[in-house]
Formats: sequence, structure tokens, C-alpha cells
Amino acid sequence: MSSKASILLICSFLGLSHSYSLLGGVQLTPRRARCAVRACDDALVEAEAPDSADVSDIEPDAEPPIAEEIDMVSDIEDPVESMETVGLKLDLLRLAAGCSRGENASPEDIAEARSLVDALEARCPTPEPALECEGRWELAFSDTQLFRSSPFFMAGRAVCADGDEAERYDWFCDMHRAALAISTIGKVRQIVSEDKLISEFEVKAGAVPFVNLPPFGSGGLPFTIDGTIVSTASIEAREPGALQLLMDTVEIKGSNLPLLRQVLDAGLRLPTRSLGGVLEQVVPSYANPQPRFLVTYCDKQLRISRDQDGKIFVYTALTADTTATDYSSATADLGVGELLSGLSKVFLG
Repeated sequence: MSSKASILLICSFLGLSHSYSLLGGVQLTPRRARCAVRACDDALVEAEAPDSADVSDIEPDAEPPIAEEIDMVSDIEDPVESMETVGLKLDLLRLAAGCSRGENASPEDIAEARSLVDALEARCPTPEPALECEGRWELAFSDTQLFRSSPFFMAGRAVCADGDEAERYDWFCDMHRAALAISTIGKVRQIVSEDKLISEFEVKAGAVPFVNLPPFGSGGLPFTIDGTIVSTASIEAREPGALQLLMDTVEIKGSNLPLLRQVLDAGLRLPTRSLGGVLEQVVPSYANPQPRFLVTYCDKQLRISRDQDGKIFVYTALTADTTATDYSSATADLGVGELLSGLSKVFLG
């Protein structure tokens, strides 16, 4: 093989190794990188050597460094399986995007999503996923109501016995969403730290959804009520595949309602743990629920969790930051300021 061809071959190997590592396959470890760089250096020396070099000076038994230290087949950790995992994740996220995170999913969509999740769970690369899931995550798909990713609703389910009570709770959650159909669910996040799980659930609803203004007809006005429902739970225990949660508080942050915003920012919240403690004293048979939130798949890009009934929640990674979101910059004006700004830009330039 010519010198130029050798250099091109080795450089191609480096490029392919780097590209494949980005797709979740074999990584270019320091050992492999040193071998490849050494091979490049030898190839460059060969390319720069004079044509009249004495071939007899080359030791016949010497082996190229890359052939000596890298086994091109056995040193790769099953690239076919890694590529299959990437394909499964892409298929699942593509399906999630096409059905609004599961809110508009057909029975066929749900069945396909569950099949993809089962396949990913069987390929979980992390031996103890619940111990390595800290960070900020955004909900990408669920086969149930999105708000059930909140520890508040998990605790509500944990109070119910399996069977008829669990079915009634499912029905209640479905009716709860139907009653709030006028609202739009925004981003749904979980922030998992060493000792807490914070759920952030953004909601938007029309402030004046229905009006009748003859002769203009009926319709709504472009004012919205915005806010984020923040539920905080303590992580009481960690298992290799599950988090044991205990609800602490529920509060609304970032509300754009004047006056109410000041009250909420002053610390108004629902102290669920304290209320549960009072119930424990009054009702001896009652105990604060501690739902188990399973983590069945986790890597640097994707996390799959299940509640106690096996309902699926698929999250995509945002950042490793575990601090709660700061909503102090949200304006409490029902969106009037944004509306006026838009009118001025459109009509006045």
C-alpha cells in the first residue's frame, strides 16, 4: 500500500471511530487513540523518507503498531446492538413528536411506544439507573395523562389499593384532564437531585376564552393565564432501579395574574407532608404515602420511568443542573404587555 493511501486509511479510521462514538457505539479510548496516532506518525515518516531508502534497514519481523495493539473485531463492543439502541430511541422520539407526547396517541401509537420501551429497557446500559439519573429532564412521552409524572399524583395513586380503587383513580385523572381541556400543557420537567425530585408543570389557559361582541361575532380575547405547578418530593430511599418518594409541597410559580402573583411569591403553598402528618395523628390507620418511581432505562440522552402501575414516562436530558427553575422574571400582566408590544411592532414598525 502506498504512503498516501496508508495515511488516508488511518485518518478515515479515526474519523469513523469518532463519528460512531457520537452515535452511542464504540468510543475512541485513550489507548486506541495513542495507537492510532502512533500509526499516523509512522506513516508520515514513511511518506517523508527519500525514495532511495534502503529497504534492507527495515526489520522483517516488525509489526505495525495499530495491528499489534488493536483487535479491529473483538475490541468493538457489539456495534450492531448499539446501532439498534440508537434506532429504537429515534423511533420512540419520532412517535412521541407525532402524537403530542402521547396526548393525541391512537391505540396503535400506544402499542408501538410500549413495544419500543420494552426493547430499550432490555438494553439498559446502566446497571443501577436510579442511582445515576440526577439532572434536569423534560417529559417527551407518556402512555397516560402527562400530569401523572408529578409526585403529587403518584402519592394520590399510592393511597389507593390495587384493583377497583386504582381503576377509579385512573378514571378521576381522565376526568380531571377533560375538565381542564380548555388549558394547554406546556413543558413538563423533572429535576432529580441527590435528595429531591421536583416536578415542573407549565400550564396556559385563555383568560377570556368566550365573548360575544356584535357585530364582530363571538370568540376569545388574546389574554392568557400562565403559571407553573411545582411539586417537590423528598427522595427517602434509592434502590438500583427505583426512587422512593415522599411529597413535601405543591406551589404555583411564575403566575402572570396580578395581585395573586404577590401572594404566591410570598410563600403560599400546600404543605402536603405537614397535612399528612396531622392525618397520621388523627387517623391511626393512615400513613403518608411513599410511592416508588421506577427508573428502567437511563443513559446520557434518555430516561424511562414507570409508576407503580407500570405507566410509562419517557424523558430527554436537558442539563446536569439540579437547581429549581427561577420564575422571578415572569411578568404578572395577563400577557397584556406582550400583546401591546406585538401591536406596536406590527402597526407602527
